[in-house]
Amino acid sequence: MNAISAPGALGLDFGTTNTVVARTDGAGGADLIDIAGAEATGAVFRSALSFWEEERALDGIACEAGPWAIAEYLQSPIDSRFVQSFKTIAASPSFERALIFGKPFRFEDFGRLFLQRLVRHAGGRLDDRPARVIVGRPVEYAGARPDATLARQRYDLMFRDFGVEVHYVYEPLGAAFSYAARLTEPATVLVADFGGGTTDFSIVRVGAPGAGRRCVPLASTGVGIAGDRFDRHIVDRLVLPMIGKGGQYRSMGKTLDIPGGWFAEFADWSRLALMRNRRTLDDLARLQRHALDPDAIARMIALIEHEQGFPLYDAVGRLKRALSTQDRAEFRFEGGGVDIVAEVRRSQFEDWIAADLTRIEAAMDGALAAARIDAGGIDRVFLTGGSSLIPAIRAMFDRRFGSERVATGGELTSIAHGLALIGGEADPAVWAA
Repeated sequence: MNAISAPGALGLDFGTTNTVVARTDGAGGADLIDIAGAEATGAVFRSALSFWEEERALDGIACEAGPWAIAEYLQSPIDSRFVQSFKTIAASPSFERALIFGKPFRFEDFGRLFLQRLVRHAGGRLDDRPARVIVGRPVEYAGARPDATLARQRYDLMFRDFGVEVHYVYEPLGAAFSYAARLTEPATVLVADFGGGTTDFSIVRVGAPGAGRRCVPLASTGVGIAGDRFDRHIVDRLVLPMIGKGGQYRSMGKTLDIPGGWFAEFADWSRLALMRNRRTLDDLARLQRHALDPDAIARMIALIEHEQGFPLYDAVGRLKRALSTQDRAEFRFEGGGVDIVAEVRRSQFEDWIAADLTRIEAAMDGALAAARIDAGGIDRVFLTGGSSLIPAIRAMFDRRFGSERVATGGELTSIAHGLALIGGEADPAVWAA
């Protein structure tokens, strides 16, 4: 990566779904870094990678990131490997490396490649970077039995060449700092950040404008449930039954249930593309030979071999967005020999995610308890992150705090903006996680 010498600070929200960067403006504010080029989508850079074989590339493997990764995949899906939501494996002890065209990649390898491409597509605005970089991190990492120490080690390796002075700050605290810039009077604020992999809460006491320390954190909690988990419920109900979930196979004269691990991996965006390896496909071919419904397993194999992870993700996302504004919507997916059309009611989707919302609300209660404050002591609530637009989530906060206290805005950019503002403070280490 390029030189690190410019004044000021960067705020970097490395998200499960999207990544956003902001930079201090020298006047107490911060500006978002817009991505440049034909594929650009403003300041939002998709947290995805695409790999393909190319003789001229290092080790014979070329790579792109963000919307360019999507474009490369769409141009040649069979010949590429599309990796998304890889942030969710940061804290996973079970993940060591993934084989891409025979070459092993660790989490930090994915991360460094991603940052290099992000810099390349920033139109020169990240070539000469400030030495101080404030990186957002979840309060609780995603995944089963997440290891926060391991995640920190991997983050350190990922960001080793990106900044000299790197601080990690809870993501909702970044959003709180951004929201505080709107306030003209003191307030106790609950911030809820609904990401792709985790939902995090922070309670912050915001002082009057001009106060020596404008924001004082009181408590932070989180839970490894968010947008990707909601996606899994949709895949579980509408897709997995068509590719063998609930089916059986014969072994040594017995009829056994097909292990659920196949379907758990398939419904995990961070692992779906990695299933396209010889060992997994050979195992599935053996399962197909002994399955009571071999056609279902054949459909799973086809979806994996034909790299249908992104189209499936896109179809699920369209359904969620439609159900945020409509009482019912159509789920439509076609690819890899699988054709699914189903009408889904918003009430159905809300039933599917009801248990998750209960756990999310429990995490919020944990933040209130840790801050030794009740709902009545919260002056304002700020919701950020894409899943904050789901009506059932908004209703949870309206019910607990009253709609007049709940605010939204900058769902995809507020964290990066606030992280940059923290970087502009005299000692950002007081915010570090």
